[in-house]
Formats: sequence, structure tokens, C-alpha cells
Amino acid sequence: MGALRLVCFEVRGQELALPIESVRETLPIQPITRVVLTPPALAGVFSLRGDIVPAIDLAVLLGLAPTEIHDDSRIVVIESGHGAAGIVVDRLRDLRTLDEALEPPPGNLAAGVTQLLAGMAATPTGTVRVLDAQAIVSAEPLRGLARTAADPEEGRPV
Repeated sequence: MGALRLVCFEVRGQELALPIESVRETLPIQPITRVVLTPPALAGVFSLRGDIVPAIDLAVLLGLAPTEIHDDSRIVVIESGHGAAGIVVDRLRDLRTLDEALEPPPGNLAAGVTQLLAGMAATPTGTVRVLDAQAIVSAEPLRGLARTAADPEEGRPV
């Protein structure tokens, strides 16, 4: 296995990361428009060079209180099979390169959190939790969004 390059960021003081190949770009916080009748984990939508992109509040998806936007907050734009999505994070951290394979998540984490993780890595500065971009956009609280994008026929009367 080659080295794993990670885009690292912080949510509630915990270092999380995504593989660099899952990240299209990182942006300063954009104006996010809340959409009625959507799950709490969906912070809203924002415009990315004319495209309307969903903004996911990663803290809510992880079972934490909604993210409070401040000067250091960023949007990490990811690509998945469902198109682009933005993940709202507290702040960016350094890029990291891991030479070792990821460890599986410990069994004592909540199932909803475990499903979002690709694995974990111990580093000299602490544990980095590596997220799975595809799992984030298809997570249970957001499943309706993924289903709509993947199968427009779903939910229509027969």
C-alpha cells in the first residue's frame, strides 16, 4: 500500500480527515441557505460557481450540537457518486501523509459514527479519524438526498 494523503480538519476539538482524492477543494464559509423539511444534518445549500451544493453539518451527523460558524470555519467540498457536497467544519488542519494502514474503528463507538469512518490512525499528535466521503453523503440522516440523486424513480407512485 502506498502512502495515504489526508486533508485534516477539526470538529469540536477532534481531528478528522478525508483522503485527499475525495476532496475537491476547501473554501471559506459561504452563505448557506437553510432548506425547510430537510434533516438537521443538512445545514442547507450554497452556491459553488453557480451550482447549488448541499452543505452537511458534520457535527450534527456525528451526534453533536450544530456547528457555530466563526472566522476559522470552512467548507470541505467532497466528490462522491452523488455529486459534490460541502462539509462544514470548525477549522482546517495540516495535510498529513500516513505510511501505515488504517486501523479499524474501535467497537465501542456508536454505530452511526462507525459507519462514517474508513479507519483510524495513531500519530505523534494524537488519533486521526479518517472519514469515508461516500458513507457521509449516504448516511441514514441524509439517505433521502442520496436516494433522490441516485434513483429519481424512488418514491413515485406505481
